[in-house]
Amino acid sequence: MSRMRREVFNDYGVPLCEAVSDIPAPKGSEVLVRVGHCGVCHSDIHLHEGYFDLGAGRKLELAGGRSLPFTLGHEIEGTIEAFGPEAKDARPGRRVVVYPWIGCGACAFCARGEEHLCLKPQQIGIQVDGGYATHVMVPHPRYLFDYDPIPASLAGTYMCSGVTAYSAVEKLGAVAEDYPVLIVGLGGVGMMGFSFLKARSKHSPIVVEIDAKKREYALANGAAAAFDPNDLASRKGIMAASNGGVLGAIDFVGSEKSATLGFGALTKGGKLVLVGLIGGEIKLPVPTFPLKGVSILGSYVGSLAEAKAHVSRSDVELSNQITYYSRPCAALQRALDSARADSIDRVMKAARADSVARADSVARADSAHRAEQRLKAVTIVATPTEAAEPVSALHVSALRLQRMPAIDTWDLMRQAAGIEVHSQGQGPGFASD
Repeated sequence: MSRMRREVFNDYGVPLCEAVSDIPAPKGSEVLVRVGHCGVCHSDIHLHEGYFDLGAGRKLELAGGRSLPFTLGHEIEGTIEAFGPEAKDARPGRRVVVYPWIGCGACAFCARGEEHLCLKPQQIGIQVDGGYATHVMVPHPRYLFDYDPIPASLAGTYMCSGVTAYSAVEKLGAVAEDYPVLIVGLGGVGMMGFSFLKARSKHSPIVVEIDAKKREYALANGAAAAFDPNDLASRKGIMAASNGGVLGAIDFVGSEKSATLGFGALTKGGKLVLVGLIGGEIKLPVPTFPLKGVSILGSYVGSLAEAKAHVSRSDVELSNQITYYSRPCAALQRALDSARADSIDRVMKAARADSVARADSVARADSAHRAEQRLKAVTIVATPTEAAEPVSALHVSALRLQRMPAIDTWDLMRQAAGIEVHSQGQGPGFASD
């Protein structure tokens, strides 16, 4: 029997290691997909660590709801290899992306097409073993979409960051079409949201972004205005640019500061859509809500219908907004460490922005990183390889990497074997999501 390889964690917070097992045979409506590419998402970091930061020293525990050892990875592109007798629409050799936000199929959420909100989820790479592997099992062909002409290396991200941005914009309804919208954060998801709004709205978006090069990029590509959240004059600037406040704001960062800023920018009747998961808590005066008629709405990924609509759209070109790296599956621990280090770097920059003397090591790393990369946004894509690195060698390598200072992880990861850089033009900064 053929064998499959997975990159798994045996406990929360410990390095990934390789596991080899028999390839399962699909039953019923199941479809076996040979993974071609799987994106590395920042939420994988939270799942790997076992918690979300809720602020004030509190944590949302994620250490449960899945069997260990576990395989992460929910941004999956691949080829249909086999399927069960009830998978009527499956076709061997078909290249597909996998919609991972799968529900129980029996509850009210699932019945109304919102299985991504199901209370008993069976999400691939979240509760069910995911795409950090050579193969993944999908319960039904309805969760598989054709993706041409999207590049294969990028296609899987459309089922996470892409549908997340699309759904967030959809939640603003007519406001997204008829009024200027404030975007907070231009990482990978934020950049996609920026593109959707430009294609949909009669007005140019207003942008808040900590990275100066991303602000420059946004202005050069149609933003009405761009502000630094650490500039004390930014709130007045937003009010001036929006003629007294916005009716719609989308926070793609999800921190205490970003959410507070987005909420404060709302005019009467305005809506803040919260998307980002950086963490923290916000304190808001309760009378503000009825007196101004404002609202805050959370947005978690997107529905199956939204994913299908998003991936089939031809009026929004996203591949030229994102630079993505492909590397073998054995480099996944390095990729996770890199994404974790980038999040820490951005938090450090935000926390110290009011200080003239920032830590020299952070400044040097940030300067070198930007000078070398100059990217619009970054997505890391893992590609399974047939030549398996020994488990012991991978495990030791990952342990050694974790002991090194986080600020050096990016450079180390770039030197890993098999790194391939696909650049779609020049643009700013590194992904914040």
